[in-house]
This record gives sequence, C-alpha cells and structure tokens, in this order.
Amino acid sequence: MTEMNTTQPTNLVEWLAYLDTLHSKQIDLTLERVAVVYKKLDIQFSGTVITVAGTNGKGTTCAAIEQIALYLHKTVGVFSSPHFVDYRERVRVDNQLLSEQAHCDAFSKVEQARGDISLTPFEFGTLAALCLLNDSQPDVVILEVGLGGRLDSVNVVDPDLSVISSIGLDHQEYLGDTREAIALEKAGIFREGGKAVIGDIDPPHTLEDEVKRLNMNAIWQRRDFEFVYSKDVSWNWQYGDFQLTGLIERSIPRQNLSTALACAVVLDWPIDNSAAQYVCRNASLPGRFQIVEKAPLVVLDVAHNPDATQYVKQKLLKLHRGNLHLVVGMLGDKDLASSLEPFKSLGAFWYLSELETPRSANMADLSAAIDGEEKVKQFDSIHAALEKAKQDAFDDDCILVFGSFYSVAEVLPAYV
Repeated sequence: MTEMNTTQPTNLVEWLAYLDTLHSKQIDLTLERVAVVYKKLDIQFSGTVITVAGTNGKGTTCAAIEQIALYLHKTVGVFSSPHFVDYRERVRVDNQLLSEQAHCDAFSKVEQARGDISLTPFEFGTLAALCLLNDSQPDVVILEVGLGGRLDSVNVVDPDLSVISSIGLDHQEYLGDTREAIALEKAGIFREGGKAVIGDIDPPHTLEDEVKRLNMNAIWQRRDFEFVYSKDVSWNWQYGDFQLTGLIERSIPRQNLSTALACAVVLDWPIDNSAAQYVCRNASLPGRFQIVEKAPLVVLDVAHNPDATQYVKQKLLKLHRGNLHLVVGMLGDKDLASSLEPFKSLGAFWYLSELETPRSANMADLSAAIDGEEKVKQFDSIHAALEKAKQDAFDDDCILVFGSFYSVAEVLPAYV
C-alpha cells in the first residue's frame, strides 16, 4: 500500500515521474488492485468494446479496426501501448491525440479513486485511459492488451468482442514457455458465451479448448475467413461466399487486416471493396515496417521476437537492394539468438547498441546471439549506430533499425 498524494503533480511530465514511485515493480500481473479502483471510477461504456490480445499484431489489428469504424462514420476511441515520442499516443479519439490537460485530469481521477492502493505505472495509465474514453463515450472502444490477457489491466473491462491476433513465444517468464500455455493467458480476455475472432493461422489446441469451454461464438482465420494471394501484388479476402478483391498490403500485414475485416463481419458492420481499400491505404502505425528514408532505404520496425523478425526479413528481402545494414538493440529478457537468427547468414553488416533502459540486453549477450557474423560494430547508442550505418551505406543499400520499441523510439523523433 502507498499513501495517496496530497499535493498532486501539475503537468504531464510530473505525473509520469510520479507514477514510477507508486509500486515496487514495473510489472505485477494481477487484476485485484486494478479492479477495485476501476469499480470506484464507475466507468460505463455505452458503445461496442473490442479487446485485442496477441503476441504480434495487436497494435496494427487495432489500427485496422479503427479505420473500418472511421470509414463507417463511427466515433472510435483506442487505447494502445507503448508510445514512441509522446505519452499521449496511448489514447486517441477519432484518430486524434487528446490534450495534456485531459490526461492530467484523468490521472487526477485515478489518484483520488485509488486511495492507498498501490498501482504500477501501466495499471495507473490504463485506468486513466479508460477514464478518457469514458468521457468521450465513442461508438467503438478498442483496447489493446499490454501483456498476456488474463491478468492484464485492460481485462477489467468486459468486451463485446474478443480478438486474438497471434500466438507466439514472448514474455515466457510471465506467460509460460509454450504456445499452448501462452494461448491460455491470451484467452483470458474471453467471456462466457461471448464473440471472438481468432487471427492466428495455426492456433494452439488450448485456444480451441477455451472457446468450446466458454461456449464462445468464434470465427477462425483460414477456417472461416482467409486472405488469398492473387496473381499480382494484390490479395483477396473471403468469408464464406463473401469476397473482397484487389486489396493492397502497405504497412500493415494482411493477416492483421484480414482479422480486422472479420471483426467487422462479426459486428454486422457493412463492408465492401471501398471500405477494405480505405483500410489498406489508411491503417498504419509508427515503427511497423516504417520507411523513413529512401537513399539509402531506412526502415524502422519494433520486431523483437522470432515470429516478428522472420516476417520483417521476408518483407525486407522483397525490397532489398545492395548491402543490408542491421542496427539492433534488444531487451535482455528476450530470446536474443532466436530473434536474430533470421538475419544471420545474409552477409549483413551489424551495428549493435545497448538501449537506454535498465532492461537492455548487454553488449556481450547481443554479440553472442550473432556469433559467427564477422561484420559487427558496437556503439554507445542506437542513434550513433544508425548514423554510422548511413555513413557506410550506398544509396542502393538498405538499413533496418529493429529489436525493440526502445530501438525505434530512440531514432523516430528525427523523422516526425
């Protein structure tokens, strides 16, 4: 327990510093404390609530659902995390950020409601985000799970639709070391008799078992709906006899676009080719295969686990010109070797750096993860590593900055 602050912070910077003092841990998975404060806040959403969990693709799936709702002239609020440059990125209403004062007011509401209950920064921030969305009362509320599902703070809200984007190996120390165990944690967002969309193309049996146990009305990627490659660069989407054609993948993977389109079907939202094309053009998120320079080609991606880095590699090879330069920093609790394995044996130049967080992988572990690669340089920062890569690269080369949200966040401000 901690004492409630009697002299509250006066601006967003002070509030964020204050949140770091409230709990002994940054991550403390339990719903008990959050549920008590949530009840005190008396948050009641009148619109449709969609909760999205998954190992990869949560944020982009949320962004795609958001764009469908906007196309249909619905008001829509989104809570997602983490942010890159501005904390306000975590909440957007009708694709717009809210004011710093609005965030401060929401923090103040949570502070008054929590009393002496200790909250982690993420728990406090989640409750504040829910306050902001409650004030806006949009037609559609989209909530991205931060970690896992069952014990994540977002799970205090009962969704009208639960979405699983993918199941992979990440955060094993919290969620379990198999896809089957992790699937059970993600399935914690399900509700008895509720609706679900499963975007994973190869779901573990435990996920299917939970759907049956809870008598869920669920539809599944590749089973009930699917994306189908066309003969050219476009792709088609189908759900039973219903089909959308000639879609173009840009920054968001078609698997996640497909999942979002399935959500629209489940919610009885009217969609057609125009809606689907709009979503493909407009749904995007920073740090997801984001091209920020073209000569040389500079790509930013937050990929930090084996499934994500394999996807980025395949997409990058379609664009790859000349030499490949890899700027990478990762968190120490990630599977470094497996995550970096897809890029080994490509003859790439490696630029390694530790990250600006105590959770960073150290240089020795990063180097060991790419053992056998000869063209390796070490730097004091991701920024310095990128600058050296740009000096070394020819105009027809490609530079990829990846490995963590922290890696991308360190260089992204220069491009916004």
